[in-house]
Formats: sequence, structure tokens, C-alpha cells
Amino acid sequence: MIQVNHITKYFEQFKALDDLCLHVKKGSVYGLIGPNGAGKTTVINHITGVYRPNGGEVLVNGQNCYENTAVKQKLLYIPDDLYFFATFSIQQMAKFYAETYKDFNWERYETLKQVFGIHEKKLVSKLSKGMKKQVAFWLAISSMPDVLVLDEPVDGLDPVMRKKVWNLVVQDVSERQMTVLVSSHNLRELEDICDTVGILHRGHMLLEKELDDLKGDIHKFQVAFPQDGAVEQLEKELEVLHVSKMGSVSLLIIKGDRKKISDKIAEYNPLISDSVQLTLEEVFIYELGGIGYDIKDIFI
Repeated sequence: MIQVNHITKYFEQFKALDDLCLHVKKGSVYGLIGPNGAGKTTVINHITGVYRPNGGEVLVNGQNCYENTAVKQKLLYIPDDLYFFATFSIQQMAKFYAETYKDFNWERYETLKQVFGIHEKKLVSKLSKGMKKQVAFWLAISSMPDVLVLDEPVDGLDPVMRKKVWNLVVQDVSERQMTVLVSSHNLRELEDICDTVGILHRGHMLLEKELDDLKGDIHKFQVAFPQDGAVEQLEKELEVLHVSKMGSVSLLIIKGDRKKISDKIAEYNPLISDSVQLTLEEVFIYELGGIGYDIKDIFI
């Protein structure tokens, strides 16, 4: 559905994106993550047709999206920094969306009015940040998009409303095969909804994998050995990303095949050897640490 093929983007002499590729399957939720300044918003501005790349191409449903009104008819973008006409009420904004997006569904709009519970006569500009976010989702979902692009989408929403919003999004992914690309620093939340994750670093795609496969490459082991030097030897024989120690127990973060790692640890006759599931946040931290990103102060 979304194909970003080897794009490069310059801002004067600064190379913001460098030969970047990204692929989002139809009917999936793709999480785009990376440290500040990695290029996430620049990628989004290409997908939404705001920027034209200096090299490569960006396709949405097989079509170049830059200055393509047919593509933009079926694509909705909810940015972190929302904009609404200053003098428009929610109802007036809905009429504007209905004139802009031909598939706008008034029946759905009325249904969502009950979900969000905000009076449609209110001026959007007078609402709080969280309520503006609710209005943005209300209008976007009512527009029946094929592609929904989100940048820090639930920032400012309370936990109950976050759950409601994600349920609405996932429902459209399931029932209408809507495609979602979401950029967020809330990795715990992305972990619950994403099928695939792409990690950006300095304008490059560090890796792009299905979430289950991503977690399957990095493993956390808690080990204790009867002899000294076993951990140091494992560091030489395995791709150990991080080591920390508490008393006689060592925590090892190791990249590779789980069974081969377990077999190698077993050769040293451990007193304790437990494998612990990593979170997406931990995978993100250790992947960046593996390429030299300065995360030494994160480990405790």
C-alpha cells in the first residue's frame, strides 16, 4: 500500500534522508520509531505528498503521492501539531471535510458524536489539546480513509480516551482493511497495536521487521555461574549487546538465535539460566546501542 523506495532528501546541504526504503502492507498497522531528529516527520511529509524527494519515489497504492489529489482523497493525516480554522465549530469543520473528502460518512459522524461526547457547536480553537485530538480522529474516521497517517496521535488524551481511539482505528483496519502508519515515542502503546516496526536512525532505516520477528532476534537472559569468567567468555563467543550484574546474577542482552544462545550458555553449567521477554522499548534501545547511539546513561 505504501512504498518508499530509496528516497533521498536534502535541506540545503543537510541530508535528512539517505537512500531510505519503507514498506507498509495494506490493512496493517506500521510503527515508525526513532530518536529525535531521525527523520520520522520528514518521511511522513513525503508520504502525505508535502515534500518531493530529491531522489527515489514514494508510492501510495501504486501512485506517486506528490501533488496527486486522487491519492490525497483517500489519505488522512493527523499531525502532532493540529490546525483547524480559528472561527469554525466542529460541525463547520465536518462540512469542510465532507466537501473535501467524497467518502465522508455523515452516519458515521453522528455515531462518533456519541463516542466523543463533545458538542458539535463548539469552536474547535477553544477546545483543550486533548479535545482537539478527539475532534481530529472524529473527522478523520468519518472520512473513511484508505490510509491513515498519525504523528504522536494520542498525546494529550486520557487513558480511557486513548483506548477508545485505538479501538476505533483497529476496527477500521480489521473491517475495512485501512492501512495505518503511526509515529510515536510511546513504544509501549505501539507494541499493542503494530504488526510491523521500522526503526529510523539519522535518515537511514536501521531495520524493518514484523514485530514478532523483531523481538525474536534479541533475547534477555538472567544467568549465574559457579565459576568466574563465564560471562566474559560468553561475550567473546556471542553477540552480547549489554551486560549488567546484581550480586551473583548477570543480565545479558544477546542478539542471535535463542536455541544457539541457550546451548552455548548451557556449556558453562549455569546455576541459573532464565530467558525473559523483551519489550519493544528494550529492543529499540539495544538496537540503537548496537550502532553506537549514546545510551550508556539509560542502563541502571
